Amino acid sequence: MLHACFLVLEMFLWDKPTGRRAFGMTREMAAATKALAANQGLYNGFLCAGLLWGLYLGTGPAATQFKVFFLLCVVVAGICEAATVHQKILFVQALPAVIALALLYLA
Repeated sequence: MLHACFLVLEMFLWDKPTGRRAFGMTREMAAATKALAANQGLYNGFLCAGLLWGLYLGTGPAATQFKVFFLLCVVVAGICEAATVHQKILFVQALPAVIALALLYLA
């Protein structure tokens, strides 16, 4: 659900008060980066779709591999963003995916 929220914030609310407050931006900064944010939102939408599709597939080896792939994509994205944007992203994005991977392994 985090990625669905990121999609909405980045694609539709980026330059609105809610989006600017969430990302700590001025009106000018939001306007200058709106197209980049929409691109990020689209990527988050793809991650969300992949994770939801994995849930839809249920159980079985192929479904598990699908889930692992998309969860690893989330982990890698979280690590990259934490290294280049803000360290808290590691805990907001990557850590929940690592926990989901652990739970998937234990299931």
